[in-house]
Amino acid sequence: MEVLLINRPTHVCKTRALLALILLMWVPMEVMAATENATHLSTRPRSLNIGALFTLNSVIGRAAKPAIYAAIDDVNSDPSILPGTKLEVILHDTNCSGFLGTVEALQLIENDVVAAIGPQSSGIAHVISHVVNELHVPLLSFAATDPSLAALQYPYFVRTTQSDHFQMYAVADVVEYFGWREVIAIFVDDDCGRNGISILGDALAKKRSKISHKAAFSPGASNNTINELLVGVNLMESRVYVVHVNPDSGLTIFSVAKSLGMMTAGYVWIATDWLPSHLDSLESPGLDTMNLVQGVVALRHHTPDTDLKKSFMSRWKKIKHEGSSGFNSYALYAYDSIWLAARALEVFFNEGGKISFSDDPKLKDTNRSSLHLTSLRIFDGGQQYLQTILKMNFTGVSGQIQFDQDKYLVHPAYEILNIGGTGSRRIGYWSNSTGLSVIAPEILYKKPFSTNTTAQLYSVIWPGETTAKPRGWVFPNNGTPLRIGVPYRVSYQDFVAKDKSPPGVRGYCIDVFESAVNLLPYAVPRNYVLYGNGKRNPEYNDLVFEVAQNNFDAAVGDVTITTNRTRMVDFTQPYMESGLVVVVPVKEQKTSPWAFLKPFTYQMWLVTGAFFLFVGAVVWILEHRMNQEFRGPPRKQLMTIFWFSFSTMFFSHRENTVSTLGRLVLIIWLFVVLIINSSYTASLTSILTVQQLTSRIEGIDSLIASNDPIGVQDGSFAWKYLVDELNIAESRLVKLKTMEHYIEALQYGPKRGGVAAIVDELPYIELFMSNTKCKFRTVGQEFTKSGWGFAFQRDSPLAVDLSTAILQLSENGDLQKIRNKWLSHNECSIQMNEVDSDRLSLTSFWGLFLICGVACFLSLTVFFCRILCQYRRFIPEAVEGDVEEIGPPSRRSRPSIRSSSFKNLMDFVDTKEEKIKHLLKRKGSDSKHDEASKHDEASPSSDGQAHSPS
Repeated sequence: MEVLLINRPTHVCKTRALLALILLMWVPMEVMAATENATHLSTRPRSLNIGALFTLNSVIGRAAKPAIYAAIDDVNSDPSILPGTKLEVILHDTNCSGFLGTVEALQLIENDVVAAIGPQSSGIAHVISHVVNELHVPLLSFAATDPSLAALQYPYFVRTTQSDHFQMYAVADVVEYFGWREVIAIFVDDDCGRNGISILGDALAKKRSKISHKAAFSPGASNNTINELLVGVNLMESRVYVVHVNPDSGLTIFSVAKSLGMMTAGYVWIATDWLPSHLDSLESPGLDTMNLVQGVVALRHHTPDTDLKKSFMSRWKKIKHEGSSGFNSYALYAYDSIWLAARALEVFFNEGGKISFSDDPKLKDTNRSSLHLTSLRIFDGGQQYLQTILKMNFTGVSGQIQFDQDKYLVHPAYEILNIGGTGSRRIGYWSNSTGLSVIAPEILYKKPFSTNTTAQLYSVIWPGETTAKPRGWVFPNNGTPLRIGVPYRVSYQDFVAKDKSPPGVRGYCIDVFESAVNLLPYAVPRNYVLYGNGKRNPEYNDLVFEVAQNNFDAAVGDVTITTNRTRMVDFTQPYMESGLVVVVPVKEQKTSPWAFLKPFTYQMWLVTGAFFLFVGAVVWILEHRMNQEFRGPPRKQLMTIFWFSFSTMFFSHRENTVSTLGRLVLIIWLFVVLIINSSYTASLTSILTVQQLTSRIEGIDSLIASNDPIGVQDGSFAWKYLVDELNIAESRLVKLKTMEHYIEALQYGPKRGGVAAIVDELPYIELFMSNTKCKFRTVGQEFTKSGWGFAFQRDSPLAVDLSTAILQLSENGDLQKIRNKWLSHNECSIQMNEVDSDRLSLTSFWGLFLICGVACFLSLTVFFCRILCQYRRFIPEAVEGDVEEIGPPSRRSRPSIRSSSFKNLMDFVDTKEEKIKHLLKRKGSDSKHDEASKHDEASPSSDGQAHSPS
């Protein structure tokens, strides 16, 4: 009982001690956590500088400035964003000048800013992007829309607005929606204007449309300059104008256009986002301003109507500064740019990032300069901060702020507006994923994606207050059907021929013309009229002359474009390539008994033989010391080298390689031999199996040098070309009317009243050879380059439009389909085979020989280095008996190897590897024995001294 009473207080004491220990451990942990949190916050700076760079006195700048200040105030008053750190904005004015903007940018970055907001000018953005790339300062631009700024060249440029890349595709979709094929681009000739219109051209090309003319003017152009520009534009056929200019001066375009009567019915004006930005910035646009843009279709950035946006717009009248303009979409993007920088900084600090700047070593040698570039310092955490910015994802007043892999904001979208009355009317939306629609993109994003949705827009009131869609092009003719002359051919009627059914003609050329006309955005009434008597082919020069004399409006057929004809008429883009060629009868060449030498050139044979011997010698050197098969009398060894070298050609070498270096060289050489054997076999097979054809006429030069008669198609321009250009006597030329005449003339030959060769255009010859089952061949190359086109009277607009249509036919594959329909026959090799072209030269194999040679050189280097190392180890320890052992019998009486003579070295090299290793091993054992003996001799004396006292 006493024991229990004694133990109980002891137990209580232990419990209390344990609780005290836990308390003591918990308190320091809480203190450490609080200290860590305080330390984490203490690492943040009390203030951070963010730069802003744009033109203050501009449509965009007047809206962006109050938005930026409002964003700074909102960030600093939000306790959840950057607690303990105050954001300060440093504002610089670029004054609409590229030079001043660059200077202001350098001065801005001198203030150790962690990010720069702006600029609004794409030209300035191009320049200062190089600066921020060097100093690692992210550049957040809310207004630079030049598509080329998205290039990898500018990693620190982050666009917080939509790129003109998407806007131009939206314009192209609008053009396609209304069915126009050509537009005229009116733009400011600066980086933003040029690159934006370039993207527009690419976008229109995908819609089978194009920019027919680019009307560019310099920034700050006068009214007279713009007046001259629009007068020239008004004389062109297209009536669809895309205006991509600066919002501060863009209305000058419409003012001049209205004075020229270009804002009336029949005209189409499409303006990019500059026009809505300008109109939105006005408190109340006057009637004079609105009358200038009646009927214009314009694009505006689409920002979803979220609560954040509504709250911001309700505050706008309070936050805008004195002299600020009205609200536009760039104010939203500027506001979100500040919040993007702030939120990214918060994540940056949470991830352990620190704000520090260091000197740029590249700017240390500029002391002589008065620009003080050494004040520009690198933001050490800039790369980490940039990656943080690109990973951000939050909802701002302009919508979702998130970047894709190309650094574009996700979900780019625009509103399609129709300016009319005293304001604008939204007729639809465009987004890169849903196209044109009357439903807001944010609603369509929630629906299942469908590729079958058709583009939709509400009705448009066009200039002239008409709702009828303008044609977009003015046809200058009075509507009278065109009289089109068609050659009445006798031969090669696959190209063009008379037909009993409408339209009265048929053939490849007619189908191409009809398909091209169908692509035009207007109707072309036409009547076909045959030219010729139907008994022989007409003279094509005469047909072209009839067009020039206004007897025909056009000539459609296999009309070759020549220099003389282009002086009389205008031709379309060639729809068929052509050129004069020489076709001859041929005979088969007999195979030569030395044909087996033809696959390689003589240089190739010499180098291959030399490498066989070289590799054999290298392998012998590497194997001689350790491989018994490579040893023996000199005669035997020489035969071994030759036998081993050439036996590798057939992979039948019987000698085995045992050294590592020898095997390495042999593997590489066998690979080279494999490639050479395969190439030789393939080339020889081609020479022996492919039919070799010969003719005494080798081309146009040998044909001119001879006195043989030459066949020419009746009515072809080739007759005049041979006589006038090549000075061939007319007595040598024979007119051939039909394909049967071609065959007979070539088969008979000059001795039997035929011809030695026929000179004609390539399309006819291809059809001729196909129909004759390749009994004839062409020799030489085409000695003229031309094509077939449709002839029109000079300055005819149809020539230009049909050229575009022909290009479209070629691009979409319809031209090839028409060719396959009319001219698809059995194909054969057009030209005769040239034997020399099948021969393999050293050029094709020097890489293999180089690899093999380098491998041999390296192997020999390693081999001799090993020999020298062994020799140096052997010399100091060599004794007379050893010399007698390593030398051959005739040299064993020599006294010593220590003379290190060349002959002794050769004897050493000639000795087997196994014997050398044995001798070196024995010498190592002897040296150890000598050291042990010396140690034993020294031990007794030392022991005696140690025990002498005893």
